[in-house]
Amino acid sequence: MRLGDEDPSGNFIDNTGRGGGFGLGGGGGNMLGCLLPMVMSRFGIVGVLVLLLGYCALSTLGGGGGLIPTGPGTTTSAPGQPNAASSLDPQMRDLMTRVLGSTERRWTDLFARSGQRYTPTTLVAYSTSGRSGCGAAQAAMGPFYCPTDQRIYIDPDFFNELSRRFGAPGDFAMAYVIAHEVGHHVQNLEGTLERAQNAQARSSEAEGNAVQVGVELQADCYAGVWAANDKNLMEAGDFEEGMKAAEAIGDDTLTQGRVSPDKFTHGTSAQRMAALRKGLETGNPAACTFNR
Repeated sequence: MRLGDEDPSGNFIDNTGRGGGFGLGGGGGNMLGCLLPMVMSRFGIVGVLVLLLGYCALSTLGGGGGLIPTGPGTTTSAPGQPNAASSLDPQMRDLMTRVLGSTERRWTDLFARSGQRYTPTTLVAYSTSGRSGCGAAQAAMGPFYCPTDQRIYIDPDFFNELSRRFGAPGDFAMAYVIAHEVGHHVQNLEGTLERAQNAQARSSEAEGNAVQVGVELQADCYAGVWAANDKNLMEAGDFEEGMKAAEAIGDDTLTQGRVSPDKFTHGTSAQRMAALRKGLETGNPAACTFNR
């Protein structure tokens, strides 16, 4: 990717190297009751391990990847505060802040076209465990977005796992992960997450999972829309990196037949690749319809 011309975002918090503990906060009780499925339900990478241990359906939006249920919790520090204990690689920090800055500018422009104002999210990098406005933040959850504090939480080691274990290396693969979580923030601003949660409350488990798949595929499409609207961003090979990452984190690829499709919460590899491709090819958020 060409990120040299992108100004780094100031909406970034480096909590790496601080530990942070379990930090369940006020919302911890509900989270603990279904810890295993919630671990499975993050961005998708750690699903295989949890599926071997069992599945417990969630009635909230947390039943799908990239999201933690809304509720009380303990927030982290404000953006821009220095962290002398930081363990974050400078190059990783540079990539994360520049990608985030790029998403801010693109979504600000896209919202303005429809007469709306985009309020940026904040990205929190942490090590192993920490706290979010929705309760615990653990590396096993993978990247997630908390609607309560409107922040994204990522343990940067996730990107090493994405590359080594799941064969999806590259800077654009990492950017896709961040842009996907920003997509959830866009959904939150649009009211999509609230509508999805209300729909899940009236649905069976299978129907609720289908709603969550729609949420995740739209976030994938939004990630593609971001990249398509940053005209100087992509280089040769970036498209392939994105497709490889989307394929690697499809529910069918991760579960390898261990779970029936009606329990999928992210979409199949083919669905995720198609959603990302649609966003990249159209560059139009309106093309990212909320369906499977």
